[in-house]
Amino acid sequence: MNRVVGCMIAATLAAISCGCGSAVTNTTRVRPAERPVAKEATKEALLEKYNAMAEGVKTLNATVELRPTAGSKYSGLIEEYHEVKAFLLAARPEKIRMIGQVAVIGKTVFDMASEGETFHVSIPSKNKFIVGSVAAERTSEKPIENLRPQHLADALLWPVVHKAESVLLEEFNDENARYYVLTVLRGGYQTEILRKIWFDRADLQVARLQTFGPKGALISDARFANWQGVVSDQDRLNGAPAGPSAFPMAISVARPHDDYKLELQVLKIMLNEDIPADRFKLEQPAGAELIRMGESAEKKQP
Repeated sequence: MNRVVGCMIAATLAAISCGCGSAVTNTTRVRPAERPVAKEATKEALLEKYNAMAEGVKTLNATVELRPTAGSKYSGLIEEYHEVKAFLLAARPEKIRMIGQVAVIGKTVFDMASEGETFHVSIPSKNKFIVGSVAAERTSEKPIENLRPQHLADALLWPVVHKAESVLLEEFNDENARYYVLTVLRGGYQTEILRKIWFDRADLQVARLQTFGPKGALISDARFANWQGVVSDQDRLNGAPAGPSAFPMAISVARPHDDYKLELQVLKIMLNEDIPADRFKLEQPAGAELIRMGESAEKKQP
């Protein structure tokens, strides 16, 4: 019986390839020099590489081009905003400051800061100063108003994976790339996904970092590309601060539940230089309306 089935399959394949003309519509030959090579690595080696990067970035001082996109097909409206030039400071554990300006005239569009628990946002064009809790859920129906400085801190200051945390390793392959994926689990009464760390096997650099909330909610989806050297051997000999030798120059941060996305192109970056604490403080401008997010209108103060 098996022999009969085998003959039928062979006859069918022969008919497809010969009797009815070739079934192949296009053939692309990739030259050996252009074929990507998927590197091998163990879970332990990947964790060590990730933690070295996470622990290696103590402070960050960067100039970036920032392009926000708000909304999606699901919300029914997509708004693409003009690109702005932004000056970005970050320091562990959770300090961040970002000033966005119109590229040509240097006019400040926004100034935002966070020191861990509270965020502050100044919008000069609207003469508003917004204060709120970092842990607060989405509060505005206009997606771009859900932009928080802490959302960038989460993507730039990676959390360390501790030995006590459970981690799974898997492969993910598609027609464009090969990946290793580390899944970090959150313990407790019910085990849940806390984080997924994607490594591009072409160079074993981190290509994607996904953060999940309770019940598997995707909180943040950050992608990293165009890794480039940031400190030369000569710089290190001259006493440059220790830290990672490479950094991603293209960063994308999507916040599905906040309904917005940020594209960053890093123009200039310095790592692990001392940043005075007062540079992360953002005071309410004189005459600006103070808005406390999460409070009723009666509690808003001038």
